[in-house]
Amino acid sequence: MIRINLLPHRERQREKRKKEFVTLTLLVALLGLVSAAAVSVGIAALDESQRARNLFIENANRKLDAEIKEIGQLRQEIEALTARQNAVESLERDRTIPVHLFDELVRRMPNGMTLRTMKQDGSRLFLTGLAQSNAQVSALYKTLANEAVWLERPELIEIRAGQGVPGQVPGREMKRVFEFSMIAGIRSRTEVERAEKKAAADAAAKSAPVAAPALKK
Repeated sequence: MIRINLLPHRERQREKRKKEFVTLTLLVALLGLVSAAAVSVGIAALDESQRARNLFIENANRKLDAEIKEIGQLRQEIEALTARQNAVESLERDRTIPVHLFDELVRRMPNGMTLRTMKQDGSRLFLTGLAQSNAQVSALYKTLANEAVWLERPELIEIRAGQGVPGQVPGREMKRVFEFSMIAGIRSRTEVERAEKKAAADAAAKSAPVAAPALKK
């Protein structure tokens, strides 16, 4: 019977497999390192690209903020100029109001009354004067409330007996007078123009001929 010793052959096969395993392990490890390096490079590139985009967005935001600030300043300047223009136009439009107020008071003041002071404070007019009777003060109040064009909502602040003044004929007794103070609102030119247009429209409507009704046959 022939006997064959296979131990060296098996040992060689085992060594061969071991070397192949080690080689394969090294190849896998190398591929893993290469892949990790590639991923790392890719991530770094993506991170750098994202940083560049973020920097671009930040610069664009700074530029946009500067433009918005400049626009806000321009808007404030425009609003200030508009306010000045409106103020100038208002002064230009209302510069003749004192003339109208004097004319209004001259036409509405009852005979025998004397106006001592007239003071304007914004849209209000303060009046003080002398009257020969309470009826004259009442008449002035009613006239300003119902007929005045440039004045409205009069309020009687005070009326009291004042010191007399000499009569026209020497030797006669002192005339009795009443001191009064009154306040009234001043209408703007826009309100006056609106009221005048309404009055003109009402007058035109009243003067328009009325069509006669048709007769039934």
